[in-house]
Amino acid sequence: MKVAEPTVDRFPNPVVTYVAAIRPPFILATVMPILLGLAFSVYQNHSLHWFTAALTLLAGMLLHAGVNVLNDYYDALNGTDDLNMERIFPFTGGSRFIQNGVFTRQQTLVYGLGLMLATIFIGLYLISYAGMTLLWLGLFGVLLGWGYSAPPLSLNSRGLGEVSVLTGFWLLPLGTALVQTGELSLTLLAVSLPVGLLTANLLYINQFPDRKADIQAHKLHWVARLPVQTARWGYVLIALLAWLLLLLLVVVGMLPLLALLAALPAVLSFRAARILLHNATRPSRLAPAIRLSIQAVIAHAALLSLVLVASAFIG
Repeated sequence: MKVAEPTVDRFPNPVVTYVAAIRPPFILATVMPILLGLAFSVYQNHSLHWFTAALTLLAGMLLHAGVNVLNDYYDALNGTDDLNMERIFPFTGGSRFIQNGVFTRQQTLVYGLGLMLATIFIGLYLISYAGMTLLWLGLFGVLLGWGYSAPPLSLNSRGLGEVSVLTGFWLLPLGTALVQTGELSLTLLAVSLPVGLLTANLLYINQFPDRKADIQAHKLHWVARLPVQTARWGYVLIALLAWLLLLLLVVVGMLPLLALLAALPAVLSFRAARILLHNATRPSRLAPAIRLSIQAVIAHAALLSLVLVASAFIG
């Protein structure tokens, strides 16, 4: 079913307008790694501090919201969203708030900066609770989120968008667990890498419908740099890395045997890969593959979190 793009008439309520502008369904991509970090803390026999857990979740959601809104602003500046005729709304091509006159560019910029500022305020409290290590992790996360779209870094335009997303979502569970345990865990870094890879792969497949507009706007991520028939295999490679790494973590004992359940969503990734391999040059047909990619990230993180909590109680 095709989702209608936003218009001024559709949003008479300002509160609903500002909530919709952050693209709420996609914030779930941040919620899941944070829940994984909390689950790992339980797995390591730590009791959760529910107030700081809730604040961590809120800070992560606000940061992701701010990144989404600023991405709309900078993609309006470089022209890519205006040029995008092959977008698959609501998955690609931005929120369309600026293009359809719901927000001005200035409103979008102010809103995005406000969300980032709110994230920083919450982060300062969490730093006072968890220590200065969290400061450096937090600053790095904000820098990645802002620099993904914003000049002079413009990381996605330089072919570093996938690495930025991978790194940001890879480190989210680590920061979450740091708040709960006061410790950095190398094991958690390994455990959370598949989530980071799958989230980066979601960005990767989303770039196929945007490819032509991004090339015109000189937004040269890898899907734009490579021939389409070559770029499509990048999705397969990233998916293979994610799922093989999960199996390796079980084999070497870093995860319990029960964690193999978290590999079940691999079926979703490879169904998406099959669709992409057949339709990379026909982006209008990629919506099912994008949905499957989203489901793979969420299902993997949810199953792994449940396994970790269950394993803590089973012993």
